[in-house]
Parts: sequence; C-alpha cells; structure tokens
Amino acid sequence: MPNQDQFDKIANGEGFIAALDQSGGSTPKALMNYGVDESAYSNDDEMFALVHQMRTRIITAPAFAGGKILGAILFEKTMDSTIEGMPTAQYLWEKLGIVPFLKIDKGLADIENGVQMMKPMPELEALLEKATAAGIFGTKMRSAIHEPNDSAIAAIVQQQFDIAKTIMNHDLVPIIEPEVDISAPEKTACEAMMKTEILKQLDALGADQKVMLKLTLPEEAGLFTKLIAHDNVARVVALSGGYSLEESCARLTQNDGMIASFSRALTSSLQADQSDEAFNAALGNAIDKIYAASMGEETKTQAA
Repeated sequence: MPNQDQFDKIANGEGFIAALDQSGGSTPKALMNYGVDESAYSNDDEMFALVHQMRTRIITAPAFAGGKILGAILFEKTMDSTIEGMPTAQYLWEKLGIVPFLKIDKGLADIENGVQMMKPMPELEALLEKATAAGIFGTKMRSAIHEPNDSAIAAIVQQQFDIAKTIMNHDLVPIIEPEVDISAPEKTACEAMMKTEILKQLDALGADQKVMLKLTLPEEAGLFTKLIAHDNVARVVALSGGYSLEESCARLTQNDGMIASFSRALTSSLQADQSDEAFNAALGNAIDKIYAASMGEETKTQAA
C-alpha cells in the first residue's frame, strides 16, 4: 500500500502539485527559459547539473513549502540527486511535507492517427523498484492527443491504464496524463472522446486500485466532474500545456475539483540572474496565484 499519510495529503489536501520533471528533450528549453543559454554547457552532464541547480533553488526557496504545495513531480536524475545533502524525495517529504512523484515515461512516439503513444519502457520494473526504494509515492507518464480519432484515443488511454496496473502492483500511485494539445483544431471533440475512454477504463478497475489523472484544462468548464467524483480516482490535476500563468489560473477556477500541476506556468517568471530576493518573490507570486486558482478563488488570482 502507498504511504497513507501521503495518500491522504494528495487525495484531500488543499494546494497543488508542482511539475519539476523536464527531461532530456525539454531540458535545454527549460534552461533557455530560465536564462541559461546552450553555450553555458558542453555535454549532458553539465546540462543536467545546471538544471538541478535551478530545481534546487526552487525547492529550497521559502515559498516552496507543504502548506500550498501538495506534491512535486521529479525527473529521474533529480530523484537520483541530493538537496542539502539529502536524497531529493526524502528532502521533499521529511523537510517540506511535499509528496514526491517520478516521471517514468521515455518520451513520445511520432504522431500516428492524430496521437502520440508513449515510447516503450523496457526498464520499467527496475525503475519502479528504484523509485520505491527512494521513497517515491507515485509516478507520472504522458501521451499526447492532437486529433479526434476514436480508435487512436482509445489506444492512448488503454496504454496508459495497462502501464498504470504495473505501477500499482509496486504500491505506487500512477498519474495518467493523456494530454490534449491546446492548439488542436478540434480540442473539444478530442476531450469528449478522451473522457469517454477514461471512464471505460476506470469502471474496469478493482475497488482498491487508485489512480490520478492529469488533464488539459478543458474547453467546456466542468467537463471532468464525473472523473473527479469517480471512486477509483484519487485526484484530478490540470496541466498548463502552454497556456500562460494567467490563462491557466483563469481556466482552472472554472473547473471545480481540479487542482493545478503546472510546469511552465509555475516557473515562467524565474531567471538565473535574479537576486535571491527577486527570485523568491517571483516564485512566491506564482505559487500564490496557482494555489488560489486550485482553491477556486478567482478574485484572489486576478488581484495577486
């Protein structure tokens, strides 16, 4: 069974989940957005060292605390690293009261029939064992939907749930993320098809099998209410997907029961050359806005 204190915090706590899981393909972009040019590193080791410095600066900032942040999603190299001498997952939970998750997918396959399946994960079992040993609570894996193709969307969701069952067998809670591209021309139709397929898969789970869902903020407010209320769903979280912080928060307040799990929207105002005071203020402002939106407090979000 997953850690009960951590499960209760994730399922019932007030706050949001910070996504700090940019991996190999997206790390250069994350560093560029942070103001670190590719000329600052000459190989992958140096690149990942720089991004770990960025994540350490975020995690050790005064505003990054368990009062407003329920959990944090880590990249494998971040899990394998330390913060102030402690393994990252241990630091998050023991020092901050923040529940640690691990990104486990190996990226996306090419677009086929309007969707991108997850690439194979041949070392999944070993990774899940390592995650459990490191004190990880749950996992996250992402697919992508670009067009409303019934059978392809069904395949995306099936793949997610098939792997989720393996994850649950390791006493980890999977975050299932079939992301609908915010620029998809028929986004509304994609979301409706995806919701139908997720409900089919949820209804087939055993009573003790609990998953989380990470979904694109929908065009139709309240679209995911039935998913949020489902007995097999511990929590439904929203991805920002390229929306600005303001747009993400505005959309989130329209969807009762969803909380944020933002990446770009959380860190978009952070820069490597900011003073600690400016950095902490910018991060604190983003956290306050995302927390308020996760609590459905639109006026605070706009006034912050």
